[in-house]
Amino acid sequence: MINVVAYIRVSTSGQGESGLGLEAQRDYIERAAQANGWNVIGKFVDVVSGKLALEERPEGKKALAACKQHNAQLLVAKLDRLSRSVLHIAQLMEQVDFKVATMPQADKFQLHLFAALAQQEREFIAQRTKDALAALQRRADAGETEAVVKVSRRTQALEKGRAVADITVANNIRLSKIANYQTAIEPHLKSCLHDKVKTLQAVADCLNRKGFRTPRGSEFNATAVRRLMIALDLPLPKTV
Repeated sequence: MINVVAYIRVSTSGQGESGLGLEAQRDYIERAAQANGWNVIGKFVDVVSGKLALEERPEGKKALAACKQHNAQLLVAKLDRLSRSVLHIAQLMEQVDFKVATMPQADKFQLHLFAALAQQEREFIAQRTKDALAALQRRADAGETEAVVKVSRRTQALEKGRAVADITVANNIRLSKIANYQTAIEPHLKSCLHDKVKTLQAVADCLNRKGFRTPRGSEFNATAVRRLMIALDLPLPKTV
């Protein structure tokens, strides 16, 4: 039986991107695993842009680590959940074997080919859109009222899109900083737990003595420790 690590990604612009939200991806993955006898040993979910390489995403990085640790393959619902870039797909193939639920029998060559064809089609669509907008702008410049209205609407849509993109970038940076912070503090937190502490406040006191602070720069308290341990998927002390 092949062990697989499930990876799900949705964009910050909404779960319905490409008609493939969280639940739909889970369904694809579960049905593919059941039909092919794959053993799902872990699941990771990212809410980030597909423009980021997998290893640059908070949960994507963890999914890759889990694959290496358990000698497992990565499983996604669709190829574009990994990346929309042929370069990223090719680089990922050097790091880990992966399977796609919607084409479970595809080998590396076929997956690379599908990725290349999908990227080419996106580039064709982008160029056709660019040419159409240029023609519309020429008509607007010539004074056609209908064209002027359409250009105005397009400009407003682009401005809204840029605002959403700015929020997405800021969110990705925030998530990356949180992931880096949690990775850095995790061994020290575990050290405190192994020091025979029995309460969350005792763990907080231990971290404070070590000079650590929360992401906001405050001293740790029981609540902050609880949140951190849940985020790191660590068992809470029996006495909290």
